[in-house]
Amino acid sequence: MPSNYRNFRNSVPWVIFFLEAVFIALFCADYFVFSHGHAGKSHASYPAFQDVSHMVIFGFGFFLTFLKRYGFSSTGFHLLIIALGVQCSVLVEDILLSLLERTHDDNLLRITKATMSMTAVVISTGAVLGKANPVQLILMTVVEIVVFHGSRQINKTFLQVPDNISMMHVHLFGAYFGLALSSRFSEPSPKLEKNSSTSKSDLLSMLGTLFLWVFWPSFNSVLVLEDTRKADSNTVSAVTESKAANRTSFAFEATKAATNTFFALAVSAVTAFILSVLTTKDGKIRMTHIHSAVIAGGVAVSYTAHSIAYPWIAMILGLLASVIAILGSYCSQRCLNSTLKIHDSSGVHFTFGLPAVLGALAQIVLLVIKNWTNLPRLGYLVFIQVGAFCQTLSVAMIAGWITGSILNLKPFKTAPVSKYFDDQLYWEFPHLAVGF
Repeated sequence: MPSNYRNFRNSVPWVIFFLEAVFIALFCADYFVFSHGHAGKSHASYPAFQDVSHMVIFGFGFFLTFLKRYGFSSTGFHLLIIALGVQCSVLVEDILLSLLERTHDDNLLRITKATMSMTAVVISTGAVLGKANPVQLILMTVVEIVVFHGSRQINKTFLQVPDNISMMHVHLFGAYFGLALSSRFSEPSPKLEKNSSTSKSDLLSMLGTLFLWVFWPSFNSVLVLEDTRKADSNTVSAVTESKAANRTSFAFEATKAATNTFFALAVSAVTAFILSVLTTKDGKIRMTHIHSAVIAGGVAVSYTAHSIAYPWIAMILGLLASVIAILGSYCSQRCLNSTLKIHDSSGVHFTFGLPAVLGALAQIVLLVIKNWTNLPRLGYLVFIQVGAFCQTLSVAMIAGWITGSILNLKPFKTAPVSKYFDDQLYWEFPHLAVGF
């Protein structure tokens, strides 16, 4: 154990210090070279920024605390990678926009988008929770943010995917990047006692689920809402009526996104309780089902929340997402763990991955229904959405596998399986000290 502590002290602080120094230097260069985002009217609202921050920091921070001996690391390392990742995300997007010669957003909107992008990293972290050490998590964060932004810009530039839709690929990307990453880590023994939860850890995790459930409508609607403010700031007298119509349309879509997301979440929560009782042997509610399935509706409706005309469509999506999440949890245990030898620590496959696939399919079905009379346009729209889905999925899995292979090289000192899911390797516990 002492040698492990020395390795921790000799690696983690210096990696963090180096990255932070690089970020500060790049922010200085960014300011003096481009000088963007420092003046003018903000397109982002502070309440929207607050909602996204609460969801990503509080919601996911507590959501991952279900392991009984990994609570300190789940919340502490979560905050660390969020703090580093948001800075990295802002810089990467600025660099890409500069290379593409596009207009830069103001500071608050940049941070809001960066925080939303970190959802991919947090979801991927869930797949390797308790197995990856801090250095591996930090390097994974940097690599995944760069690759996600690259994938997102491909969708926006070459496939003309709207900004808000390209961001909603974050769940799909994070889930399958994490699963591919996890395939390169050693699989823990099914009998490992530390890979379990207690009533207290489950309660904290459920608190995170409640935060996610409350703020998910804001997450799905925030970028649609920012389009409203951009249209408002670009209004000129010559086209006042046209711009006003655009603002009204964007505002209506943002409202639809929030309400449809709420209805999808509500139905997925109700369905989770029903299926949990019906699928357990003793007919009792299982906390792991509620923990994951109640938010599946928010993931499934993310692609289409702003365009669904009737709430009952969102409600059906929420129901199907909850069914997939609960039934998928049983199938994932057999397919991923037994057949593919992939250990998914937090169940990100059936909580985020499968509902995201459902949402992408729903988007295509709704496009077909809406444009079935215009076959040439329909074929183009379907090609765009299928292409964006396949590009995101393939890039996520390939990048995740390569990243996992690199992170398991000897220089990164992967923790032995016996030390998985244990805070004591990284955190101080005074009550365990000798003579206490």
